[in-house]
Amino acid sequence: MKANLIFILTFYLIPNLIFSQSNEDIKYPEEKNFKNIRQLTFGGDNAEAYWSFDDSKLVFQSNYEKWGVFCDQIFITDTNNYNMKTVKPPMVSTGNGRTTCSYFMPGDSTFIYASTHLSNLSCPEEPKRRADGKYVWPIYDGFDIFIADLEGNIIKQLTNTNGYDAEPTVSPKGDKIVFTSMRSGDLELYTCDLNGENVIQITDELGYDGGAFFSNDGQKIIFRASRPKTKKEKEEYTDLLKEGLVQPTNMELFICNADGTDLRQLTNLGGANWAPFFHPSDQKVIFSSNHKSERGFPFNLYLINIDGTGLEQITFDNTFDAFPVFSNDGKKLVFSSNRNNGDTRDTNIFIVDWKE
Repeated sequence: MKANLIFILTFYLIPNLIFSQSNEDIKYPEEKNFKNIRQLTFGGDNAEAYWSFDDSKLVFQSNYEKWGVFCDQIFITDTNNYNMKTVKPPMVSTGNGRTTCSYFMPGDSTFIYASTHLSNLSCPEEPKRRADGKYVWPIYDGFDIFIADLEGNIIKQLTNTNGYDAEPTVSPKGDKIVFTSMRSGDLELYTCDLNGENVIQITDELGYDGGAFFSNDGQKIIFRASRPKTKKEKEEYTDLLKEGLVQPTNMELFICNADGTDLRQLTNLGGANWAPFFHPSDQKVIFSSNHKSERGFPFNLYLINIDGTGLEQITFDNTFDAFPVFSNDGKKLVFSSNRNNGDTRDTNIFIVDWKE
């Protein structure tokens, strides 16, 4: 792509003149729902960017070495601040351990996130390449959930159970939190009040239930889950879980009421279907999937109706698009992507204006 090559050369030769890229060359022609695409970060692994309730800020995780971090930490930026190539955004986690899954609390003066810093100040080791060739995710048992202010001061620890407590998100209605926990011996979904009280388990089937989000009206929850069925699959799942690992290669989307009732499987596509988020109408879900791939990549974004019909491909990248999140006013979408990374493994954050 000649135009893209020209941009890349310009970008690196004149870095002080370009703070962010707003260029249709980083958008594929088939991406008809995208307008005014803008790249916010320019190095490292940047993911899980979530809007403040008033849509003026984003909270996200990054391990960008040029920002002085080597293990995922939490950062906050204004949504109209596109100069993160030259200016480091404020880090609002402790700088110790590993963090994940940050989300603004109602009022936008505090946020929730998961961190391992109380169990170990060091960055927990990533899984080594396995002899059996399985691709695995670590489930660090040191993760607990915290609330902090925008200066990074921890105000409250919400969980204190043995094992993994992480992946918290907040209802747009501002009354409930949903999160994943190992407290039952399996990775299940739980809800609680904003102060951590009234904890209720809402899933109970064997498999990794996670990445949950409330609908805009707070009435439903969408999440992704593995569901081992055969004896062999169940044994493989439980054996890996004993090692603090899961294999995220076969996941489908599930939807239920906010209290866990009326649980049903939404997709049956095969492969890894994950990172779901409700469309502003609450009648559709956007998510990431590799179901069209024979080798595991690429991952692209798709829309599907909540009755399981109307599957529509949204992005057409040849590597990785994931973590799509609509702004609360429904006008913008933020997502993470490997596009325009100069053939590195960097994952960056992009914002687009959403067109129906």
